[in-house]
Amino acid sequence: MRKVVIPIGPQHPALKEPESFSVTLAGERIMAFSARLGYNHRGIEKACEARTYLQDIYLIERICGICSHTHATCFAQAVEEIAGLETPRRALYIRSIIGELERIHSHLLWLGVAGHEVGFDTLLMYTWRDREVVMDILAELTGNRVNYGMNVIGGVKRDLSPEHIEHILKAMDILEERTKYYIQVAKEETTLIQRLSGVGMLSREDALSLGAVGPTARASNVARDTRRDDPYAAYAELDFKIVTDDHNDVYGRTLVRMGELMESYRLIRTALKNIPDGPIAIKSPRKIPAGEAFSRYEAPRGEDVHYVKANGTDKPERVKVRAPTLANIQTVAKMLEDRQLADLPIVIAAIDPCFSCTDRLITVKDLNKRSPHIVKWEELRLHGIEWHRSNGIDFSKLNKKFAQEAIRCY
Repeated sequence: MRKVVIPIGPQHPALKEPESFSVTLAGERIMAFSARLGYNHRGIEKACEARTYLQDIYLIERICGICSHTHATCFAQAVEEIAGLETPRRALYIRSIIGELERIHSHLLWLGVAGHEVGFDTLLMYTWRDREVVMDILAELTGNRVNYGMNVIGGVKRDLSPEHIEHILKAMDILEERTKYYIQVAKEETTLIQRLSGVGMLSREDALSLGAVGPTARASNVARDTRRDDPYAAYAELDFKIVTDDHNDVYGRTLVRMGELMESYRLIRTALKNIPDGPIAIKSPRKIPAGEAFSRYEAPRGEDVHYVKANGTDKPERVKVRAPTLANIQTVAKMLEDRQLADLPIVIAAIDPCFSCTDRLITVKDLNKRSPHIVKWEELRLHGIEWHRSNGIDFSKLNKKFAQEAIRCY
């Protein structure tokens, strides 16, 4: 049978973010799959080098709208380690509580997307309704539904009041009851079971060899979780179970995420019960001593990694981020081997990809030049200003006016 190569993306109705996939088909059967990353690259790591550590917290948080607390905490942990800061225990508990609320938010969002991809839109409506409960709680605690702005170097910005704790516990009761129903549906509804079972198979051996992380790995019976393997925040003092499954398919990934929702409810209740009194932050120096640190965090999608190198100034010399999707995207080609084209959307969705998290680097090849050319941050900034100016957007007059106004005021 003649093979056909179909491009999907970078702009496609099925994709929530721009990304490019190439699928080789023999009839409806998938023979090969490849992904091309780089369409969401924003130069955040390089931009961090031109900003202070405090400014970087806000920038790092915007790597991803779903797991913003993940990235901010992972970065803060690295800087605190270099500076030798001992974060107060109450702040560590608050970071863990916000982190688990973020996991609930992310997993409920994924359940809805997964339901939509297989035509089960009722599940989408139910879980996204429930997602509002946790987003309202996050807004009450932090002032924002996403990009919470809770972290500072040395602790957190806001404390939990007794009213906050009461509201969180009520929300956990509501969400736990509804999640139990979804688990019952997942275990008894034959249409859902048949649609997800045997789709996107990834054996335990393949998950280990391809470096899968998070629920993708745990659904292949790999009991890997940074919260237990390399505890951070308050997790060393909290008892929780690592949810695994041996179905090795999309159905298993669904059960793992539902099980993790139940564990998150339990974790939050335990943390609220045992949260210690005391300060929520310590004062951190503006300039961080020279050194480097490697920080790990169990994001809703899997292990998130930040590397920070300090040179004794108030700005980092190097920041490097590896989001979980970069690890899990390697597994998709294996999951799609000899599968039908119709399975492609749910198999990709099953790793819960976030390409905004993943795209940290872009390579531009100038075929007319043999030697590589490195663009420095200032050069890139001026290029951006010139590009917008050539397209009719010029702030130079406005900048000059503001500068004159500032001089006049002083």
